[in-house]
Amino acid sequence: MERGIRVQPPLVDTTACFCRVDAGLKTVAGAKKFVPGTKLCIQPDIKPSIHPSRHKTAREGRCRNPSPLLPGLPDDLAIACLIRVPRIEHRKLRLVCKRWYRLLAGNFFYSLRKSLGIAEEWIYVIKRDRDGKISWHAFDPIYQLWQPLPPVPGEYSEALGFGCAVLSGCHLYLFGGKDPLKGSMRRVIFYSARTNKWHRAPDMLHRRHLFGSCVINNCLYVAGGERERVLRSLKSAEVYDPNKNRWSFIADMSTDMVPFIGLVYEGKWFLKGLGSHRQVLSEFYHPETNIWYPVHDGMVAGWRNPCTSLNGKLYALECKDGCKLRVYDEATDSWSKHIDSKMHQGNSQAMEAAAIAALNGKLCIIRNNMSISLVDVSKSINLRGVDADQLWETIAGKGQSKNMITNLWSSFAGRNRLKSHILHCQVLQA
Repeated sequence: MERGIRVQPPLVDTTACFCRVDAGLKTVAGAKKFVPGTKLCIQPDIKPSIHPSRHKTAREGRCRNPSPLLPGLPDDLAIACLIRVPRIEHRKLRLVCKRWYRLLAGNFFYSLRKSLGIAEEWIYVIKRDRDGKISWHAFDPIYQLWQPLPPVPGEYSEALGFGCAVLSGCHLYLFGGKDPLKGSMRRVIFYSARTNKWHRAPDMLHRRHLFGSCVINNCLYVAGGERERVLRSLKSAEVYDPNKNRWSFIADMSTDMVPFIGLVYEGKWFLKGLGSHRQVLSEFYHPETNIWYPVHDGMVAGWRNPCTSLNGKLYALECKDGCKLRVYDEATDSWSKHIDSKMHQGNSQAMEAAAIAALNGKLCIIRNNMSISLVDVSKSINLRGVDADQLWETIAGKGQSKNMITNLWSSFAGRNRLKSHILHCQVLQA
C-alpha cells in the first residue's frame, strides 16, 4: 500500500450466503453439498494466503472431511431436522458448533424454511422511553414470549423522525431521522432477523426527517419531510433497490410536504401530510409511470389513524384503543363497514393503539402498553353468523393469563402513561 492512500471498508456488511445455493430449492435432497464447511462453500472470512503454511494444510484436511451436523445422520437428513426447530431456539443452535453457526448464518437455511412454509413471523416493536432513549423488542406470537435483541446502534439511540421498513421479509431498515446533536441524517442501517445482527447500507441521497416511506416490489421509497438548516419541508423523493445496493432519485412531489400517514394500495403509494403553509395535502405515487398524482377521494378524506392492507382490503383504526376497525369500500369510495370487539380498554395514552400490521393472515394491533390483539378479519366477511368478539384474540398484555412474563412486561411498559410510547412496529420472517 502506498503511503497516504487509505483503503476504506465496504459500506455494507454483507448478509448474503456465499454458498452456491439455489434459493428456489424445494427439497433437501442433495443439500449436503450446499452445507457451509464443505468444499463448495466459500466463506467471506476465509482469505487465501500467499505463503501456505503447515497449519493451513492441516485446516484444509479437516475441512475436506467435516464432522456430520448430527452424528449418525447424513447432512441432508440433519438439515431436514434442524430447519424444523422452532425459531425461538435458533439462538441456542448457533452456539452448538461452528458448522451449525455457519449453517444458520447463511441464506440457505432460512430460504429452505420459507420454501417449505415453516418460516415464523415475529412482531418487532421500536419505542421511545421516558428518557428519550430508543429501545426495541421482539414478540414470538406462537410461544407468546418477548425475545432479547441486540441494542439499537448508537446513531439511532436518541434519533427523532426516522423511517422504518422491512425488505426481503427479514431485513428491518432504519433510515434518515434527526440526531439531537448532528441534525438531519442520511444514515441507513438494517437488522437481519436471520443473523440477529445490525449492518450498514448506503446512505440516502438527501438528509431528511419526518418523511414518508413505503416498500413496493421490495424497493424502499422515501419522500418529503424536513431538513435541518433549510428550515422548510422537502418535495424530493428517492428509492433504494437492495439488488443494486444503491439509492436513486425519483420524480419530486408536486409540492413540499411533511407526511403524517401513508400506505400502499393496489401498487400505488398514498401520502397525506402538511404543506409548507400547514395545509393538509394528499398525493399518490405510481412507480410504473414515475409520476405523482393529486388525491381528492374518500379514501384519504377521513383517513387519520394507522391503517394497513391485508388480502387486497384496507383497514384503519376507528377508536383510540384500536378495538374498533373501519374497512374501505372501493365501490362507494368510503370507510363504512365496522368490526367492533365491544370490549374497549380505555382512552389513556398507555392503551392507545400505536400500530396495526398484518401477521399470519390476521390483523395485529399493538398498543403503547405493549398489549397485542389479533383480529381474524377473514371471518368478518359474514358477521351474521359470527359473534364479533370471537374475531378478537389477546396474545400479549392484560387479559392474557397463560403467560405471566408477558403480563408482567406489558404491565411494566404501561404502568406510567408517560413512560414510553411506540414509534414503529414491523413483522419479520425467518
